[in-house]
Amino acid sequence: MSDTHEHSVSFVRTESIAERDPPYAASGPVKWMRDNLFATPANSVLTLVSLYFIYLILTATLPWILNGLWNTSSLAECRQVLDGAVGACFSVLTERWNQLLFGFQYPNELYWRPTLALVLFFVAAAPVLFFDLPRKLLIFTALYPFIAYYLIWGGALAVPFVALGGCIAGGFIYQRFVAGSFALGFFGGVVAALVFWYVGGMLIPENANGTAMMTAVPSRDLGGFMLNMMLGVTCVSLSIPLGIALALGRQSSMPLIKWICVVFIEFIRGVPLITLLFVASVMLAYFFPPESQVDLFLRVVIMITMFSAAYIAEVIRGGLAALPKGQYEAADSLGLDYPQAMRLIILPQALKISIPGIVNVAVGLFKDTTLVSVISMFDLVGMIRGPILASTEWNGVYWELLGFAALLFFVVCYGISQYSQWLERRLATDHR
Repeated sequence: MSDTHEHSVSFVRTESIAERDPPYAASGPVKWMRDNLFATPANSVLTLVSLYFIYLILTATLPWILNGLWNTSSLAECRQVLDGAVGACFSVLTERWNQLLFGFQYPNELYWRPTLALVLFFVAAAPVLFFDLPRKLLIFTALYPFIAYYLIWGGALAVPFVALGGCIAGGFIYQRFVAGSFALGFFGGVVAALVFWYVGGMLIPENANGTAMMTAVPSRDLGGFMLNMMLGVTCVSLSIPLGIALALGRQSSMPLIKWICVVFIEFIRGVPLITLLFVASVMLAYFFPPESQVDLFLRVVIMITMFSAAYIAEVIRGGLAALPKGQYEAADSLGLDYPQAMRLIILPQALKISIPGIVNVAVGLFKDTTLVSVISMFDLVGMIRGPILASTEWNGVYWELLGFAALLFFVVCYGISQYSQWLERRLATDHR
């Protein structure tokens, strides 16, 4: 009995069995390829066909890239060194990199100024793009446009100070009267800023640039990829708030404001950007006072901003239309007036929904900045088509220059796309 009872007691393991690795076919690269590349017969065929085309592309381009030359002084010397072999002439990049990035007229000794402005741009954009950072950094973000202007253009220090003073005056008037009337506060702020800028501009002496702390650089000397970056950042930054105002105006219950916004949006969206750029180059100066000399860069910024704002307005209007009516009713039930309801409840949700569309417009706008080359502004593409290919040393070099331009635009646009996807995941815009 004792033996039977002793053997009937269940065995209890005192130590857990060590974990074993999953089967090789159920994890790692094999599983990934099985799930993503060879999940079905059709997927397997498409994968093999794609690999074949990739092989053809690589076999054609890799020898050309790997045999490239970086230290010759002309295309003829490149061909002489290659002696019939396949290879790229990357020497044009090493010799003309400064013109591709900064244009051919920006002073060489001042390259540090736009470079510093670019570095400070990432610092200024960080608290806006990544909202976990301290809000105190937004002070530098607000000051950055005036700092960047002085770094790139130089000239009289009073100019950015007057511009900053006008913005402060307009903001003060807006805060003072917005509680009574949003329209009164907005238009009062605009008028105060314009008056301050006009009076301040009259007080700046005409020869102020001669005694400036930093050498003045006119806008006609800007060029290269720097010009594309300046136009892209400036126009996107200005078109988003203008697009929001147009979208809200199109949904306004006031017929005059509504139809002004409708006519503006539909007209701008119906006209090609290249036409607006010709208008900016030839005709826009006639809309300003006769004695004023409106810079071409400013005229182009105005037209590109208007063009982009019209498309962003439609994107945001779609976000507003996607919100359920209960959100508007909830704002009314809380006793919020129109500006408070838009700022606290409606616009935050509509902008989250509109993130993909806004990013799509921003990427398209940044690529469209290359169209300024048709109005004799030497951006990156303008530099390639004009001074570089017109020179006898590099006449005939196309793939190397255009590939370099494509790489720069791809890096910027891909970075914008990846940030937007991260922002969508962070804000959970899928309404789960």
